[in-house]
Amino acid sequence: MIRISGGRKVTNTTTRMKAFLTLGSFITVIGFFLLIFNVSWGLSLADNWLAKRGGADTSLYLLVIEGYTNMFLAAGSILFGIGLVAILFTSFKIITIKN
Repeated sequence: MIRISGGRKVTNTTTRMKAFLTLGSFITVIGFFLLIFNVSWGLSLADNWLAKRGGADTSLYLLVIEGYTNMFLAAGSILFGIGLVAILFTSFKIITIKN
């Protein structure tokens, strides 16, 4: 908040919007990495599951791989989508505030 003469408080909307833009960008990057590396991370978790269990049937192991991979795919898609919406909304608001 910025104080101006007379003691009134004025919020700096552009600064808040830029912070929201940064947050949206961060969420988008996290979602992007989850989307790109979902197979390798899902396979790694499934291998860890198999090692802890000591062995399993091939069809069960493939289901575990698919489950972990889909988990990262869903989380990455959600985060990527939310981040893009936040970036687009904030960019639009910053442009309309300046005009």
